[in-house]
Amino acid sequence: MMKLFRNIAGRVFAVYALLLFVITLLIVLIPIWIFSFLPDPAKTRNFLILGRVWMKVYMNLIFCPVYHKGKKYFEKGKVYVVVCNHNSFVDVLVATPGIPGTNKTLAKHEIGKVPIFGMMYKIGGIMVNRNDDVSRKQSFEHMRNALKMGMHMALFPEGTRNRTPFPLKRFYDGAFVLAIETQTPIMPSVIFHTRKIQVPGKFLFAIPHRIEYHFLPPVETAGLTKEDLPVLKEKVFMLMWDHYMANGGGEDLITPA
Repeated sequence: MMKLFRNIAGRVFAVYALLLFVITLLIVLIPIWIFSFLPDPAKTRNFLILGRVWMKVYMNLIFCPVYHKGKKYFEKGKVYVVVCNHNSFVDVLVATPGIPGTNKTLAKHEIGKVPIFGMMYKIGGIMVNRNDDVSRKQSFEHMRNALKMGMHMALFPEGTRNRTPFPLKRFYDGAFVLAIETQTPIMPSVIFHTRKIQVPGKFLFAIPHRIEYHFLPPVETAGLTKEDLPVLKEKVFMLMWDHYMANGGGEDLITPA
């Protein structure tokens, strides 16, 4: 009986959260469209100013407040390659507005073709076709330019959502190659409890839960070369894994019935 009630409640809440997202999106849509005509970094900066207010209101309305820890590690005037774990779609709503300052992310080019969402991703993100070598090289140059313009790069090194029973999936090289080649410090970050909100394997099902977003001390890359890539990647991986498990992340890995 409890399982049936939970399944019904989870689907009702998912519909509520989806409808509320659409309603709030319609409210901010016109100013977002106006921002899309600005050059960077003004375009992204204004989009994020509005986006932070939007997400602050929205996440509280769906009873998923976000609490931050470690913002003190961001030094004024410095840019970082911010790497974050990825458990659900909710992570995107938490990471981009949660990173202090202006930041860009990397997005699949397919999303750019989706009405409305494509426009937002083209403002706040750098589009890439992962199956196209030219597109990947261009996206790398766009990320380098974003860092030069004073914008952080926010990347999910796992590539896709983690649906394994482990805290993290193996990391791809991209974020670490970018950090080494541009000599930009890496800011590890960990999001907690979004896996409890959007349970893996369940369609149109969500349960409200408090979210925490922690930033860890930056890892310097000054003087590193491509030969240091494996060690750097493993170091950041273990820092994020250990922090996740030491701060209650293990509970997120237990899928409720």
